[in-house]
Amino acid sequence: MKEFFKYVLATIVGILILSAVMGMFTMLALGGMAASQDAAVSPNENSVFVLKLDGTLEERSVENMFAQVYGKEKSTGLDDVLESIRRAKENENIKGIYIQCGMGFSPDSYASLQEIRKALLDFKKSGKWIVSYADTYTQGAYYVASAADKVYINPEGMLDWKGLGGTPIYYKNLFEKVGVKMQLFKVGKYKSMPETYISDHMSDENREQVMAYINGIWKQICKEVADSRKVDIDALNELADKYISFTDANDYKTAKLVDGLLYTDEVKAEIKKRLGLKGDDAVSQVPLSNMVKATVEESTGTEEVAVYYAYGSIVFEDAGIQGSGPGVIESRKVSKDLEALANDENVKAVVLRINSGGGSAYASEQMWRAVEMVKKKKPVVVSMGGMAASGGYYMGCGANWIVAEPTTVTGSIGIFGLIPDASKLLTEKLGLKFDVAKTNKAADFGTLSRPFNADESEAMQKYVDRGYDTFLTRVADGRKMTKEQVDEIAQGRVWLATDAIKIKLVDQLGTLSDAVDKAASLAKIKSEDVKVKSYPNKPSWLDMLLTQMEDNTGSYLDEQLKPVLGDLYEPLMMLRTIDRQDYLQARVPYFLNLK
Repeated sequence: MKEFFKYVLATIVGILILSAVMGMFTMLALGGMAASQDAAVSPNENSVFVLKLDGTLEERSVENMFAQVYGKEKSTGLDDVLESIRRAKENENIKGIYIQCGMGFSPDSYASLQEIRKALLDFKKSGKWIVSYADTYTQGAYYVASAADKVYINPEGMLDWKGLGGTPIYYKNLFEKVGVKMQLFKVGKYKSMPETYISDHMSDENREQVMAYINGIWKQICKEVADSRKVDIDALNELADKYISFTDANDYKTAKLVDGLLYTDEVKAEIKKRLGLKGDDAVSQVPLSNMVKATVEESTGTEEVAVYYAYGSIVFEDAGIQGSGPGVIESRKVSKDLEALANDENVKAVVLRINSGGGSAYASEQMWRAVEMVKKKKPVVVSMGGMAASGGYYMGCGANWIVAEPTTVTGSIGIFGLIPDASKLLTEKLGLKFDVAKTNKAADFGTLSRPFNADESEAMQKYVDRGYDTFLTRVADGRKMTKEQVDEIAQGRVWLATDAIKIKLVDQLGTLSDAVDKAASLAKIKSEDVKVKSYPNKPSWLDMLLTQMEDNTGSYLDEQLKPVLGDLYEPLMMLRTIDRQDYLQARVPYFLNLK
């Protein structure tokens, strides 16, 4: 027995020592990353910037320090990609860009890819080169890579080129099986988001708008690829109909989609040749994490244009309603931040960068008001990302100027309320019984024991109607139109930006950089005096450490669920939290992540 306790004690002591050592190494690693987080990087002479198109591409990067310590993949921010390309263009030690494409590349939208592609074309104006390579090109990655001087693929590789499509999932029959029915109140014949829960197929109106914007995006993609690759648009469409992902790689070269079939060692030799290296000379590679901090000649401007990022689902207050973290637009926080920018005398203009399919109509109204308050003191320009629709359009419709990418999805001016009736599940399936005692007719409004009655349904519909009327008023005032004119193009209809500009929902097609230029112009700032600063400020390493230690379980679970569930994540998360959602919703359908 004495020996037993001795071994047990030794085991416990060993575990404690191992834990202490691991904790020490973790803190050293965190400290090292913290020390290097903002440190400037000077690339070696004759270097190449390696741009990896792999993993998840999001609007803005927020680093997970624990993910880095334990070697887990982190998402890439569009902001970092664009800044890295700019710095690569301006840094004299960077001679070119090598694009590595991975088959796991998952962008948030084609508008984000379009921003990157335009940045690459601008990079080429410096006289520097771009080479792209992949074992497998996804369609989105190829769209970006087609801007390169040379596009290579593995001799046994695959290139996905098939057109655009979305496959929505409908939950009505599933709900019926478990005794749940969704009670819908809406305005707008094109407001199709509720169809996910109350129908088993696309409505004619929804199919009309979906076909309009996916055809528009595809035409834009084909035009740009055709221009870069010197091929005919009709030929690209013919290829898309032939399942070319499964063809011989030589056919890609014959069709002029690629310039050559190479193995990785041969690509390395090609890069060496462009850098003037020979034999065993090593290629100096600069990854994105270093390129974004590379030293360049910074602007000496003193007139600040603030770029405020707002992306994700719109909520009034983030209480786990639709995930947590920077991918949620929390109206209370955004309104407070915009008020601070309005009162900051150093900020001369504000660019509101929106990438959202909407959410709470009430929260969108609060942010609309915040934008109005900023406008009283300085110009506000909206820059639209992949989506700025429904609540995402609502919050920014009053800006002085609206800029969108040609492939931005916008509009969707409509309102709905979607409230579950689980009375059959509770009473018939589970055998629960309910009774009521009340002082007034409406006292048990919202009870789970029964569906809405006629009076309650009428009251809810009037509430939704008023919300829609308010939405129309905000757009009409902001876009200098009548409510009747807005109503004709509203009805919940989703518009591609190339069409939205024709009906005055958008003022200009362009990038975030174009929006900054417009804001500076409205503020009467000379281009050489412009100083761009991004908001909200990214958290410090200590903030990240404390926040991620506090919320690590929930955030980690969210991060794991998103890639596992894919397109199912958003609708299922809304269903899970629907009892905490605001009654009035301004959202677009979830399947806009086109494949």
